[in-house]
Amino acid sequence: MKPRALAVLDPNDRSPAEQDRPPAPVPADDSRLLDAYSEAVVRVVERVGPAVVGIAARNRRGQRGGGSGVIFAPDGYILTNAHVVERARDLRVTLTDGADLVGSLVGADPATDLAVVRVEGTKLPHAELGTSQDLRVGQLVVAIGNPLGFSSTVSAGVISALGRTMRAQDGRLIDPVLQTDVALNPGNSGGPLVDSRARVVGINTMIILGAQGLSFAVPVDTARWVIGQLMTVGRVRRGFLGVAAQVRPLPKRSARKFEIAAGTGVEIMEVQAGRPATKADLRPGDVLVFLDGKAVKSVDDVHRVLDASSIGRRLPAKVLRNGTLLELDVVPDEG
Repeated sequence: MKPRALAVLDPNDRSPAEQDRPPAPVPADDSRLLDAYSEAVVRVVERVGPAVVGIAARNRRGQRGGGSGVIFAPDGYILTNAHVVERARDLRVTLTDGADLVGSLVGADPATDLAVVRVEGTKLPHAELGTSQDLRVGQLVVAIGNPLGFSSTVSAGVISALGRTMRAQDGRLIDPVLQTDVALNPGNSGGPLVDSRARVVGINTMIILGAQGLSFAVPVDTARWVIGQLMTVGRVRRGFLGVAAQVRPLPKRSARKFEIAAGTGVEIMEVQAGRPATKADLRPGDVLVFLDGKAVKSVDDVHRVLDASSIGRRLPAKVLRNGTLLELDVVPDEG
């Protein structure tokens, strides 16, 4: 069997119209763009990488877990996730130079899934906390952590969306949350999300198992507030009413009669004796529709009102009870 001859194209073998057409412009040198991208990531890693730590936690049952964290102060203060250190009896912190240190829990806030850990040391490598309020969708971000035990792992991507919400372990809504397409795995929890200027803009907290390119981080602006609370009083102060509640659709007749635009309210299911709700005469069956001048359509809306500023302050409340709109005053205490 004779091999077939391959046709050789003569560049001059073109129609007159094609010969008169000017040659296509040479594409821009994409390598320079790639170098700029690579240089940005490398700069971030060189600056922030030494401040990223591994955290190993052992609880009272001897079960082990862990994740990542980032040193944000040279005297050994570390920011991580609350679920990384949850119920930990022993904490071990490993630095990038291999040093193994004993960690102590300063405080944790499950409602934002953030915690502060302390190790003994001075002049430790630390990262700069930036701001998250000016982030833009599409902006380059870098994650550094210890996924699946592989220390000092780097992945890069972009901000996919701003203002997402998700549930913390205690059921409260974390709002807002950053969504990215940065590759994360178990063990990345608590590690920093960093912008191209090597400033921490978020703390990686969650992935959706089975999904690709769906990762979430708590914004650093939230973290700054939580750090201040944990380092001064050891906890985040929030208002507390002493009720169990659920969302309930509002009767259309009552909504029209009292000009309530929302379609739902918060039904009081249980009231704890001696707590602010009891003192305010809130009763099971009441449907809370306004609190501190704000419409409450869900339990999350109530949680948003009950921040630290609500403690000890008189909050006007409006509830539907047996077809009547009542106005009450409730004074939250500290939960």
